[in-house]
Amino acid sequence: MLALDPRTTALVLIDVQKGVLSMPLAPYGAAQIVQNAARLGLHFDEVGALVALVHVAFSGNAIDRLSQPVDASPPAPQAALPADWADFAPEIGSLRAGVVIKKRQWGAFYGTELDLQLRRRGIATIVLAGIATNFGVESTAREAWQHNYAVVVAEDAVTSVSEDLHKFSIEKILPRIARVRSTAEIVGALPSL
Repeated sequence: MLALDPRTTALVLIDVQKGVLSMPLAPYGAAQIVQNAARLGLHFDEVGALVALVHVAFSGNAIDRLSQPVDASPPAPQAALPADWADFAPEIGSLRAGVVIKKRQWGAFYGTELDLQLRRRGIATIVLAGIATNFGVESTAREAWQHNYAVVVAEDAVTSVSEDLHKFSIEKILPRIARVRSTAEIVGALPSL
């Protein structure tokens, strides 16, 4: 049975932002991800545990966007991203977050101060939710695992761009570096002090 200590556990929400939420998502839609992520955030705040919000954003000309030669590049934006593309969904932006991180790649650790902010607060375990299961969430889980954090992934609070990609990450990759649980199980595992 999962047991979490609110003094040493943080919720890290990955890319629950307007631009990412506007993409086609599966197996869970944007509304369910926002609802479950907000439920986790409200509960973490209620029990005094840290909430960290992470969003991906680029400079105006996207000069800081990764652009190495690869076989399957993501589609380049045809025009400038909307001004609110990196804004958190309202339910997420209204959470009382102790840490807000801007990243410029899939994972939330590289090139950010996430590790520093977590360590200075005595965090040993992170709970991950957000988008996309096999991109930002999995990359952050891998980085957290390499930084010696215990990792829990909220299966029904993460989603991807296809059910197959979500399922492969949830069933084959994440169980090797994390514990995969439901939102309800995580809420039940994090009692009030």
